[in-house]
Amino acid sequence: MKLLAPFTESNTPRWLLSFDFDGTLVVPDDDPAVSPEFFELMKSMRSCHGSCWGINTGRSLMQAVQGLVDARFPILPDYIIAREREIYLPNKFGRWVGNEDWNKRCEHEHHKLFRQCRKVLKGLKQWVEAETAAVWGIQKEEPAGIVASTASEMDMIVGKIDEEIESKTALSYQRNGIYLRFSHKHFHKGTAMLEVARLMGLTNQHAFAIGDSHNDLDMLNPEMAGLLACPANACAEVKLQVQSSGGYVAKGEASKGVIEALEALFADEKKSEGS
Repeated sequence: MKLLAPFTESNTPRWLLSFDFDGTLVVPDDDPAVSPEFFELMKSMRSCHGSCWGINTGRSLMQAVQGLVDARFPILPDYIIAREREIYLPNKFGRWVGNEDWNKRCEHEHHKLFRQCRKVLKGLKQWVEAETAAVWGIQKEEPAGIVASTASEMDMIVGKIDEEIESKTALSYQRNGIYLRFSHKHFHKGTAMLEVARLMGLTNQHAFAIGDSHNDLDMLNPEMAGLLACPANACAEVKLQVQSSGGYVAKGEASKGVIEALEALFADEKKSEGS
C-alpha cells in the first residue's frame, strides 16, 4: 500500500471524506471486498476536488490496519479514526502515528467519566446479567461493553440504558448491531472527524461522511459534515437521519453505494462551483 501524493502548503486539501469501514466501504465476505472502482475514484477525487480521505471505524487501530490488508487496499487512507474516537495519521514511511493531543485528552476524559459513573455502570451490569442473555464485557481498553444475543435484545437494552443515563450528561454509548461500548458523549466519530478536518484546515461544511450503522449516526449529522450519505444496506435509523438531513441514500450497497453517493453529490458540487 502507498500514500497518494501528499498535500503541501501550496496544495492543501479542499474536502475531507470520511468512510465507515465494515458494511459501508468493506464487506469482508465479498470478493473483492471493496469495488476496485473506489480506489480509482479516490485518485480522481484527489486531483479534481483536492480530497483527503480516511477510515472512521469502531475497530481498534490494529484491527483497522489488518482490515486494509485483508481487503487488499492498494493505497493508504490519509487518516484512520479508530474505536470511534482515536485519530491516527501516517508518517512518511506509512506507519500510523496517534495524534497525541487529541488521543491523550480523549483517554483522560474517558477514564475520568468511568470513575464518576461506576455506580450507574454497576447497576446496568447487574440488570443485564439478571434480565438478559447478553454478555457484559470488560477489557483493558474497554471498561464497559455489552454483547447482546440478538439485535432485538440490544434494542431493549438500549432502551434501559437511555433511561438510566439520561441525567448522566457525559455518559453515552456506541452501538453497532449487537455490540455496544460505553463512551464519552463528546468523543465520537463526528467530533473526531471534525478534529481531523481542523488539522487539515477545513470546516465541517467541507466534510463528507457516509455510514450504515448506529455508531455512524454521530457523524451523519449536518453539524458534523456538509455532505451526508448512506448505502442501501444501512439500517433504518441511519437512512431516516440521512434522508431527513437532506443527505443521499444510495441505491447500491456497500462500496457501490459509496461510489454512487460520491459521484452524485460531487457532481452537484461541481455544478455549484461552476455557477
